[in-house]
Amino acid sequence: MRILLLLSAWAVLVAVMAAVARSYLARVQVRRRLAETRSAGPGLDDLSDALERGALSRWLYLAGFRRPAAPAGFLLAVAAAAGLGLVSAYFVHRSGILAMAIRSAMSIPGGIGAMAQPVLQIAPWLLLALLAAVPMAIVRAARRRRVAQVERDLPITLELLATLAESGIGFDAATGRILDAQPSDRALATELRTLQAELLAGRSRVECLRRVARRLDVISVTIFISAIVQAEQIGSGVAAVLRQQADDLRQRRRERALEFSMALPVKQMFPLVICFLPGILIYAIGPLFAEFLKYTDTFGVLGRH
Repeated sequence: MRILLLLSAWAVLVAVMAAVARSYLARVQVRRRLAETRSAGPGLDDLSDALERGALSRWLYLAGFRRPAAPAGFLLAVAAAAGLGLVSAYFVHRSGILAMAIRSAMSIPGGIGAMAQPVLQIAPWLLLALLAAVPMAIVRAARRRRVAQVERDLPITLELLATLAESGIGFDAATGRILDAQPSDRALATELRTLQAELLAGRSRVECLRRVARRLDVISVTIFISAIVQAEQIGSGVAAVLRQQADDLRQRRRERALEFSMALPVKQMFPLVICFLPGILIYAIGPLFAEFLKYTDTFGVLGRH
């Protein structure tokens, strides 16, 4: 009966989330039709639409999930993972594995079992929380990969832009030459291609550059875009700005590498203390501790007799 109730609750939850997703998609489609039929002014694009729909849409957009159905799919994935975690926690609780583990822990002398009992009792609910957090972890990992990819591609792109600009090639032509040698699946190259498409569509250069910074939301790209926008607004040479930005970015990467190398010994202390030191202590004094417990139990038995 409890299994049926849990399955029914999970089915109701998934049905509610599906209804929310359908209504959400319907609103998106209506908004898109209104934007397409609007006669004056540009329609809503993916970036503006993601910003208007809320923090979840923006978070998914920055992680690379840019389809209109991405928020609804994320909510459905969270609901499905939570339902799977609920069913798994129930079966772990009803199968007797948890009670067996608690009895085995309580048989350990020295009060260790009493300390482990609360952890074992909440283990099924920890499993539920971990499974429910899997979609969020996937999105966070995608966002981190995207940021790392952009930060890895930006230095060489800046160096090439500065070199081509110093040789007399314009910013747009230099960007086109760089993109011809870049893979199409890289995040920075994709955004620069979108920049070219928006420029061809008639948008102003300053607006297009700012939109690139908003679509990526990476600090190094935002600094670079701000410098280019300032140079564009005041009419200064782009080549000098690009060279200065390339040198600054190289210096920041060097300082970050030095900071990482200086913090490495401190970071190594935690795995040494947490992972290696307990094993060494168990190997060194574990047999003595076991013998001590054996003699203590023997003396206790003799005292009772």
